Amino acid sequence: MLYLKRVNKFTHKYFIPEIVSFIKKIYNQEKVLLHEPVFLGNEKKYLQKCIDSTFVSYVGEYVTEFEDMIAKYTDSNYAVAVVNGTVALKLALEVCGVKPGDEVITQPLTFVATVNAISHCKASPVFIDIDTDTLGMSPEKLELFLKDETTCKYGKVINKKTKNKISAIVPVHTFGFPCRIDDIVQIGNRYNIPIIEDSAESLGSFYKEKHTGNFGRAGIISFNGNKIITTGGGGMIITNDEQIATKAKHLSTTAKVPHGWEYVHDEIGYNYRMPNINAAVGVAQMENINKILKNKKETAELYKQFISTFEDIKYFDKLSYTNPNYWLNTILFNDISIRNEFLEITNNQGIQTRPAWRLLNKLIMYRNCISGNLDNALIISDKIVNLPSGYRK
Repeated sequence: MLYLKRVNKFTHKYFIPEIVSFIKKIYNQEKVLLHEPVFLGNEKKYLQKCIDSTFVSYVGEYVTEFEDMIAKYTDSNYAVAVVNGTVALKLALEVCGVKPGDEVITQPLTFVATVNAISHCKASPVFIDIDTDTLGMSPEKLELFLKDETTCKYGKVINKKTKNKISAIVPVHTFGFPCRIDDIVQIGNRYNIPIIEDSAESLGSFYKEKHTGNFGRAGIISFNGNKIITTGGGGMIITNDEQIATKAKHLSTTAKVPHGWEYVHDEIGYNYRMPNINAAVGVAQMENINKILKNKKETAELYKQFISTFEDIKYFDKLSYTNPNYWLNTILFNDISIRNEFLEITNNQGIQTRPAWRLLNKLIMYRNCISGNLDNALIISDKIVNLPSGYRK
């Protein structure tokens, strides 16, 4: 553990260089990326084995092995590997009953892939505010919206203004920090609306000792190059519902009816299955996930101690009953102008920092979507900075 001397309050002209120096020191690098992939074990060995087998597409032993590893690690009954996280969410929504013309409740503070997946189902997103202490969907705001803005007809929840059915709720475990998912699921159950967890960023995150993605009907995980572990590109649906898993796997493999040699398809499916060559990397990555998570939590503790020495910056930390993966360490500024100057200076000096994503209700293609009161998201999105959070070698 580094010895961190407590400092007094300084102007931003002082503390920005201090933070830059600190990041370079803990990573022992002059240029530090936000979150680069790390390969610690058998990736090359398994890739070579995969190539030698000639089974490099989705028919191969590594796909099944990777699914089994993810299911076991997350304590899910089933896992279905697909080509990326967006596809995982789109397919999960479809299998859970989202139809064209429906509406799906989600949050404005998330990566655009969340709402793109909803749009790919030809459904429309409805934006509900976040909690400032989780950066995830607010159960209180969700309950208020459903109580005031919807009605129940023939067992369906209908938006009073649009007359469309609300067919799913998609909360996000933002930056790997679990939202209040049990409260959200309870609300979903009362209104008979399925919960699909966007756990793209939260592999290795636990809420009350239960892995994220296991609370609703299904959850999804991303294995993009910037995630906790990577397969280059890839995603996974996790669920405890056999019907959901069976349907998702069937649709992801062109809806082909199993047969030794004939090609018979019984509905319109997709070519969404993860290739064996990607899964080979995933298997090697999972063999080191505990080592990766331990390293990241040590980094988070260093940041937490260091940032606590400054009065005008807050380190965003977990709820007491959660155990996040600290995918992206996050700090909050009181002043947006200083926040923006920090982003400019750090990036110019080779330290890759990022603001939060632009709120999705402000993007041109989603600005006319239905929204609840988004005060929390509007305020906190101007304060956020993600710090470099990759594996420290």
